[in-house]
Amino acid sequence: MILGLLLFDFWFHVRAAHVPSLPEAAWWSFTYIAIAVLFGVVVFVFGGEQAGTEYFAGYVTEKALSIDNVFVFLVIMASFKVPREDQQKALLFGIVFSLVARTGRIFLGAALIETFSWVFYVFGLVLLVAAGHLVAPHDETRNDRKTENLIVRTARKLFHTTDAYDGDKLFTVRDGRRVMTPMLLVMVSIAGTDLLFALDSIPAIFGLTTSTFIVFTATAFSLLGLRQLYFLIDGLLERLLYLSYGLAAILAFVGVKLILHALHENNLPFINDGDPVRVIEISTTQSLIVIVCVLLVTVGVSLRSPKGKAKTAVTALRRHSADYLNPAYPCDSAERERIYASMVDAERRVHTFAPELKQLIRESEKLKAQVDEAHRKHGQRA
Repeated sequence: MILGLLLFDFWFHVRAAHVPSLPEAAWWSFTYIAIAVLFGVVVFVFGGEQAGTEYFAGYVTEKALSIDNVFVFLVIMASFKVPREDQQKALLFGIVFSLVARTGRIFLGAALIETFSWVFYVFGLVLLVAAGHLVAPHDETRNDRKTENLIVRTARKLFHTTDAYDGDKLFTVRDGRRVMTPMLLVMVSIAGTDLLFALDSIPAIFGLTTSTFIVFTATAFSLLGLRQLYFLIDGLLERLLYLSYGLAAILAFVGVKLILHALHENNLPFINDGDPVRVIEISTTQSLIVIVCVLLVTVGVSLRSPKGKAKTAVTALRRHSADYLNPAYPCDSAERERIYASMVDAERRVHTFAPELKQLIRESEKLKAQVDEAHRKHGQRA
């Protein structure tokens, strides 16, 4: 079923390069979420209340964590200056690779849990460390740039490459020689960063259920529709200013739940002489309620935050002006006009900022010069 949905996605949406409209992205995002919910209802009916609750808790958690992947995808697409109409193929590859890699981790995690009960301690500590990493101040793009630069340097040493795109082709011919396009580098970069930065998702869902079937299906359905979600909430992602804190709270909560479960099943000789420790256990229903409440509060506070709105406008202005000035990025006149209109809208919103918010704009003079140059170029075209 999942393989069929991926093939359907490729054949009817990705094969012909285009920029999905907002209604198209919204409709298919809703459709994939509806399919996942319907599948959960089937699990609930045929598997029982416990299995159904575990599936929905796992699906909601994995869906929230998958939004982090969208942030990574945005950074990679921007750094490689991928034409917007050609981004779908790279995104679908990233999703397929992520599904394959996570499936391998699921079977490995299930085997470890089946063999060693103390693995729950390890998973719990991994999630607590991941939660701390999410709230720690750091350069969001630094690690992605390092990964990208390593991939680019290695590829250029091993293969003939070109800096120019040829639609969504992975290879093209330049001066009579077959060369690699940046599109393949984008796909490999997405795959590499997913391996590096998605190590928390599998321990998180194993903290909610030990059923390999539920872990796999919840993970798979959370990834399906991620491509459409990318285009739907592209402009909204920067508004989710406090999402990292919400995800950190969820990971920490599940990490504590795992450690409590490990203590309850304890057989390590240096803890309570190898006997189980009498501690409270958090049910899956309680976990689902906590996860949903944390996400609702996080998203609600983020959307109402003036700082989040300001960050969204500045990021959009910076990105759209850079895209407009890059002649290789917007490939047709209609797309260039759309980007210019988006830039003008973002500029209008930035001008309405309160003085204290304007002071938060990084490299404001450089941004102003970039926007002025975009206006000048547009005037020349007109």
